[in-house]
Amino acid sequence: MRPPLTQPLLEQLRQICGAANVLTHDDPATDLSPWEQDWRKRVRGLALAVVRPGDTAQVAAVVKACAAANTPIVPQGGNTGLVVGGVPNGSGTQIVLSMTRMNTVRAIDPANLTITVEAGCVLQNLQTAAEQAGFLFPLSLGAEGSCTIGGNLGTNAGGTQVVRYGNTRELCLGLEVVTAQGEVWHGLSGLRKDNTGYDLRNLMIGSEGTLGIITAATMKLYPQPASQLTAWAAVPSMEAAVQLLGLAHHRLGPSLTGFEVMGQFALSLVDKHFPQLRVPLWRETPWCVLLENSDSESESHARGQFEALLEAALGQGCVTDAVVAENLTQAKGLWHIRESITMAQATEGLNIKHDISIPVSRIPDFVVETDALLAQNFPGVRLVDFGHLGDGNLHYNVQAPEGADGPTFLREFEDKVNTLVFDQVTKFDGSISAEHGVGELKVHKLPHYKDPTALAMMRAVKQALDPHNLLNPGRVLG
Repeated sequence: MRPPLTQPLLEQLRQICGAANVLTHDDPATDLSPWEQDWRKRVRGLALAVVRPGDTAQVAAVVKACAAANTPIVPQGGNTGLVVGGVPNGSGTQIVLSMTRMNTVRAIDPANLTITVEAGCVLQNLQTAAEQAGFLFPLSLGAEGSCTIGGNLGTNAGGTQVVRYGNTRELCLGLEVVTAQGEVWHGLSGLRKDNTGYDLRNLMIGSEGTLGIITAATMKLYPQPASQLTAWAAVPSMEAAVQLLGLAHHRLGPSLTGFEVMGQFALSLVDKHFPQLRVPLWRETPWCVLLENSDSESESHARGQFEALLEAALGQGCVTDAVVAENLTQAKGLWHIRESITMAQATEGLNIKHDISIPVSRIPDFVVETDALLAQNFPGVRLVDFGHLGDGNLHYNVQAPEGADGPTFLREFEDKVNTLVFDQVTKFDGSISAEHGVGELKVHKLPHYKDPTALAMMRAVKQALDPHNLLNPGRVLG
């Protein structure tokens, strides 16, 4: 049974959203684990209730009711986050506000090149709606079949096409947000120019639900490219990968929309656990690169550009071998290999994930130096290095030694491994979180690696907008 004081709140929430949309543990037939456990299954919390509003007015009413009852709220989208930022703690006192019922496309404005969607819209559905209207929405993530645009905005997700189109922040023109007091900010204008004060939109994006609850967004659309070609190249070193990136920028210009790097061990895990994917070239080279060329002219023009780029790269020695996808099926197959690294690593066992960004020019030295330090301090560890080299974002993951017990390795070494890697990131002028956010997983590390003045400013903003710390408490700032 719930404490007596919570019963009036739960009844009020049922009146707002309908009894079927307020889920509690009081019903033995209800399984709340999809909302209480994070995607990596590292943390399992306990919710007072899972509340599923159907529109913005219901979100505002829920927030007002929770504020009056001094009850914390954890906003949640598709629950695909990797830093434990969208599940409740273990107290049983927090409301999980699931946005998945708010999943409609509200409007498409072809002349303004915008699409307005609710926060619970699954990213893949947004992509499809744009495509059906004859446009491109370029945000692309491995979790796009289940993550939501509200979560993408909350963490300022990146993905595979940042090199051309930018993070989610760069793709957003307007927001609708419910404040910690239950008021609604109507900011879905879709304007590209609005110089009337503080940029509240960008303040909310990346705040992980700690400053307000995003209920809808107006996002940019782009013309569909005339042709999209994908190439897979073997490179002899990370330095050669950076050299190839420079060549690709020079030869392809804005047509370069994707540039991914993958280490040999990362690809070996895909080959081991998903042999049907037929990973090319990985056995003979320490690194492979996946490039995407989106051309506005024609396929023949795009293929000519690609072939000239690869010929130059082979001549300069920064590529040792390469294949160009002959059709869309082959291209999707190559991208599927890249996107399968995370699942292959999970199948191999528990691991320590790092989502870091380093200036592209410094990544080769960072990798060589940090690889050596990890091998020296933690003998036998295996490094699953891959990521978005085009924008300096590496998923620099550490797998337990072969045959070691994963949970024991994490328990004994995770904090030490994180400290070593984060110290190296700081040495190379980087960031300890590039696109996954801070959540709960890195909140205790942030004071050691964030400028103290910046942290003080962030705390002042949090205090001003959420003085009672009811929105996603314990995340980002603790």
